[in-house]
Amino acid sequence: MTGPGGTDPQDGVGRQLEAKILELLAARASTSTICPSDAARAVGGDEWRHLMEPARKAARRLVDAGKVHITQGGSVVDPVTAKGPIRIRKAP
Repeated sequence: MTGPGGTDPQDGVGRQLEAKILELLAARASTSTICPSDAARAVGGDEWRHLMEPARKAARRLVDAGKVHITQGGSVVDPVTAKGPIRIRKAP
């Protein structure tokens, strides 16, 4: 079964991105945010750009699981309707 946007949430890269997002957030203050590119770079190394959309999808799955929020301009937004740059922060 595929997840939102056609990505299988059980694929290796998707799991790696989800884990990396949570790891990066755990290393920061509870109010801090990360960019999906932080996780994409950590997982993909020099070849990270193709992981941007998978990183955004991984963040959406983590929102669905209640683990993170997606923000724009400091406000929590619906990940389905968010357009443009997003940030990810731990859910309280």
